[in-house]
Amino acid sequence: MKKWSMIVTVFLLTFIGSITAGAVSNFPVHWGFNKGKNEQQADAGKKYDELLQKYDAFYKGNPNDKVLYITFDNGYENGFTPKVLNTLKKEKVPAIFFVTGHYLESQPELVKRMVNEGHIVGNHSWSHPDLTQVSDEKLREELKKVKDETARITKQRQMRYLRPPRGILSERTMQLANEEGYTHVLWSLAFKDWMVDQQKGWKYSYDNIMAQVHPGAVILLHTVSKDNADALEKVIKDLKAKGYTFKSLDDFMIKEKGKKPLNTPSE
Repeated sequence: MKKWSMIVTVFLLTFIGSITAGAVSNFPVHWGFNKGKNEQQADAGKKYDELLQKYDAFYKGNPNDKVLYITFDNGYENGFTPKVLNTLKKEKVPAIFFVTGHYLESQPELVKRMVNEGHIVGNHSWSHPDLTQVSDEKLREELKKVKDETARITKQRQMRYLRPPRGILSERTMQLANEEGYTHVLWSLAFKDWMVDQQKGWKYSYDNIMAQVHPGAVILLHTVSKDNADALEKVIKDLKAKGYTFKSLDDFMIKEKGKKPLNTPSE
């Protein structure tokens, strides 16, 4: 009798534990969407739209405003970020750079320059893992190390924006990120630009951006791409000529979310 009682107790504890652990799904979502064209917005579909709304995340802005948000993912340096920064400075365009631990350790001067020139540094995790496959503790550690190291080497003391490594997320990772004060930033314009051995010339980057651009686009680019660095100035000038303006994610948070920005550098 005692044996059966113990079995039932273990079963109940296991069942209750599974309910608690499964209350928030950790099913991995690999971010994707139908690309924009003819200046009509990209569309991730109702299911993804509702998921992002639930956790106050976003991938595009107002469809009625010709505003664009440029974001860069910086896993490592390939020699082109200085040219990107020169272009942004010349054209007076703000951007956000999502950095990893490797980038912070190997390129502290470039990270300092990003902040000093008015850009935001965002969190791309310390070691670029699939966050759905790490523990809660490890996920929090991945985010904290990037935030702390950015604060140590720059004047940026706060960090709000998270770009999930590999574009993989789940309800669990989004909830944990929210608890740590982060907003997930996905994207609505992207193309295969990160293969450094498959660069195709500036026009490849230019054509992809211009074909997909739309009001409220959150543009994802990789700074390892020579194509992107070479195309960026013409992209910006031609989009301005089409009536687009470029804003920072802090502007997005104020206008779209009604939230005070956290990323203003403090002396």
